[in-house]
Amino acid sequence: MPDYLLAIDQGTTSTRSILFDRGFRPVATAQRELPQHFPQDGWVEHAPADILEAVIGTARDAIGKAGLSAQDLAGIGIANQRETTIVWDRSTGEPIYPAVVWQDRRTSDVCRRLLADDAGPLIAAKTGLLIDPYFSATKIAWILDHVPGARVQAGRGELAFGTVDCFLLWHLTGRRAHLTDATNAARTMLFDIHRQCWDDELLSLFNVPREVLPQVRDTSDEFGATDMLGSSVPILGMVGDQQGALIGQGCVERGMAKSTYGTGCFLVLNTGDQALSSGHKLLTTIGYRIDGKATYALEGSIFVAGAVVQWMRDGLKLISDAGSSEAVAASIGHDHGVYFVPAFTGLGAPYWDPEARGAILGLTRDTGIAEIVSAGLQAVCFQTRDLQQAMALDGLRPDRLRVDGGMAANGWVMQFLADLLGVTVERPVVTETTALGAAYLAGLGAGFIGSIVDTKDLWQSDRTFSPVMGDADRDRLYAGWQRAVARITG
Repeated sequence: MPDYLLAIDQGTTSTRSILFDRGFRPVATAQRELPQHFPQDGWVEHAPADILEAVIGTARDAIGKAGLSAQDLAGIGIANQRETTIVWDRSTGEPIYPAVVWQDRRTSDVCRRLLADDAGPLIAAKTGLLIDPYFSATKIAWILDHVPGARVQAGRGELAFGTVDCFLLWHLTGRRAHLTDATNAARTMLFDIHRQCWDDELLSLFNVPREVLPQVRDTSDEFGATDMLGSSVPILGMVGDQQGALIGQGCVERGMAKSTYGTGCFLVLNTGDQALSSGHKLLTTIGYRIDGKATYALEGSIFVAGAVVQWMRDGLKLISDAGSSEAVAASIGHDHGVYFVPAFTGLGAPYWDPEARGAILGLTRDTGIAEIVSAGLQAVCFQTRDLQQAMALDGLRPDRLRVDGGMAANGWVMQFLADLLGVTVERPVVTETTALGAAYLAGLGAGFIGSIVDTKDLWQSDRTFSPVMGDADRDRLYAGWQRAVARITG
């Protein structure tokens, strides 16, 4: 019997393929960076061919590193950057336009018109989402409106839309499967998360033809098979990356929460079978869907987290590598009076201000590199507290937080996070939890585990960070952050 699972984690700035054994221990990893393109202010794109090439290349590399073959794989799980929008020609498989990335803000004007037309309540009631360029619906319409002849082709059923999972599946299965899962569908602003279907009223509102849409499946399901790795391997799970991390962190009970610090930051709270409606600009979404039953989640999305470290390294040249930021920040502590609001492409939850732009405040002649680097790292923690407070106001506040993603390796950031939130922060042994969640889903389909609830017992702690900061200091620092944000949003 095949004893291994392949997890593909296609992210915004990199692609990883990780092999897991039956005990869900990582055996081999391959990774490639993914170039981003910025053709105009606020526009962010990928070349879809780069995405596909990186997925196939890293999958083959990981299998080779482990000394295995495709015949050793019981299944594949795919986790992907969500909301990123691709439209392609069904006959050729070629995209008609570059992938429009979730960070892209080109449809801000459309979203403002929808808000002015009071479409917000309808969209929130059906999708759990807020009107914002972040989601796929306005991106699809933009592509169809700006590529000559695209709308006519779409109406004839010649074009297909998909988020990255769907695009990858189409090509991995030899153009046989045009499918997505419920977690990715829930992020399009076209899917009714209560009735679990594409919604005609929303399709009409956004002018998106039903003919371009994929069929929606459970998060763990049979999605087809790929022959591109040497022999046929079934694809048994697909999931949006943040929901993948929720599963990978074993947050499969109501009230459990995880926060992922990758390019952006995403705090996701499991709300069980209740689609908890937020009164504080958080998103209601699908955490996962197994055997036709949806488990819901409350989510706060921060557009810039690890990306600020990348910018300080590559743009400002303040640090030589991401790892060095920890020592630089630790050299001056946390109380230096500088606040860095990294609104490079607007602000996400709970502000939802697509026009906001970044700023560094509190600069004096004494300010140096260490203060700015520290402030950049602290910004991630301040934004997490924004989300924590919104969740508490919505009626469900986690008393522990499981963390993952690249920045979770930074002990200074994680300790400041615990101090600022006033809760215990738990870092797992396997920090690549998005890939682990995809592996769990594939493992569920392959019979390696009997239930998604089993993931709770498989989770292992690497290190725990407990708060030591006093309430007065915590509140004073956070009040300074709130003043800084008000300067760029008011």
